[in-house]
Amino acid sequence: MNMAPIQILLVEDNPGDVVLMLEALKAAKVHNQINVVGDGAEAMDFLLRKGKHAQATRPDLIMLDLNLPRMDGREVLARIKEANGALARIPVVVLTSSSAEKDIAQAYDLHANCYVVKPVDFEKMTEVVRSIQSFWFTVVQLPPPSHA
Repeated sequence: MNMAPIQILLVEDNPGDVVLMLEALKAAKVHNQINVVGDGAEAMDFLLRKGKHAQATRPDLIMLDLNLPRMDGREVLARIKEANGALARIPVVVLTSSSAEKDIAQAYDLHANCYVVKPVDFEKMTEVVRSIQSFWFTVVQLPPPSHA
């Protein structure tokens, strides 16, 4: 079993949701290195290693909110999945408060790997995080990491 920490990029603008997610990851005992960015433009800078993110580590998983400032999560998702190579292969979990059918359909049309409606309860959030961790890092076979 690979003991390297799971590299997670959390793209979330709500500070309360960031704290909830970080606590849920800790409670779920997910061995991870989490980077948090607060808007879509910064997420793209992180993924493309621009500016202050020039030394960013390529994430193994992206947890993406849809409703973000500066660049909407839908646009971030489209740019990630339209990219060539390693960037497009990073699984993107849309983790958002919207349960609207049009948002769900659009996320999948943009090639989201899964869509999860954010629970507001800590216990349920911990359960969701455990499920995401178990599925993406225990069950699924991911492509090898690329440093491209």
